[in-house]
Amino acid sequence: QVQLVESGGGLVQAGGSLRLSCAASGSIRTFNAMGWYRQAPGKQRESVARIIDSFGATTYTDSAKGRFTISRDFTKNTVYLQMNSLKVEDTGVYYCNAEWGADPPLNFWGQGTQVTVSL
Repeated sequence: QVQLVESGGGLVQAGGSLRLSCAASGSIRTFNAMGWYRQAPGKQRESVARIIDSFGATTYTDSAKGRFTISRDFTKNTVYLQMNSLKVEDTGVYYCNAEWGADPPLNFWGQGTQVTVSL
């Protein structure tokens, strides 16, 4: 079975940085895409960043553009989210997501890691 293990969350002051990591293990060798989702207090879960493996393209939610960078190390099967210039609004639980297959694709989720940004 595929397992996604996240790390790197924590408490940081506004303007600081964190790097989240998500290590994938299991029998699936490649994924269609991997990404990070965030669920902020009182809000629905939203896609923050996504990397489309087939094309090497990345997408970001508007609030993350210019501050967050998603990357993937294929040798380690690990995806990262570098978060710079953090804002209080970035606070939430960040979930790693991996998509595999089609009709429909299967989605795998990490356990979530808490990111809290304080003033």
